[in-house]
Amino acid sequence: MKVDFKAKQAEFSAYIRDPVNNPKPNDVASQRMQTYRELFFNNIDSFLSSNFPVLKTVLTETQWFELSQDFFAKHPCTTPYFSEIPEEFITYLQDERQNQDDYPFLLELAHYEWVEMALSIDKDESRSNTKELIKQIDKATIALSSLAWPLVYQFPVQQISPTFLPESAPAEPTYLLVYRDIYDEVNFIQITAITFRLLQILQENGDIDCYSCLQQIAQESGHPEPERIISSGLEIITDLALKNIILLS
Repeated sequence: MKVDFKAKQAEFSAYIRDPVNNPKPNDVASQRMQTYRELFFNNIDSFLSSNFPVLKTVLTETQWFELSQDFFAKHPCTTPYFSEIPEEFITYLQDERQNQDDYPFLLELAHYEWVEMALSIDKDESRSNTKELIKQIDKATIALSSLAWPLVYQFPVQQISPTFLPESAPAEPTYLLVYRDIYDEVNFIQITAITFRLLQILQENGDIDCYSCLQQIAQESGHPEPERIISSGLEIITDLALKNIILLS
């Protein structure tokens, strides 16, 4: 008899993904199917475990297995690359995951952990500012490095651990800056709302005159002494330029 290969392949993969809700192919031994399933699932589970270690530690073994299994069963990955599976996991948590018992910070914590991996393998190369440009920073054109990502979370994700599991978000959001330095090390810095806004302006505008950026910050702040905001902003820009987070030209 002629075999419908696509149908057989779909039957085979459906059982591997979710053996509880899909029948085992009749022409394959149970032990062999179990071996295939363990190989596939364990690869995915191992990769998730290595990329989301904090998330795994705040869950029980049962909760982690259920989460990994639900992702494995339900999410249609669109990439053949293992390095892109963590991003697929973020998409799953954001768009597909439906479990009222999940911690409210689950997605944000996973995203926080994903960022480190994503920046570590980013193909862009780091650039360094010269001392001469930094000396004339107030006259420079500034831009945000592609290897620096300003982030805002409703939960203090950098503090979450098995002993700190907030049930509701605090009144103020958490602003973070993650960047890869010239030594290819990924670093996280907690920043203020005004620093986040400064970096956001750079993201929105690309290259921008340093003084124009400071003027916009001062205007938006509504501070009665805008020159103080400009002075403080220049100090922030200088510090970030020394770390090559803000690039000068």
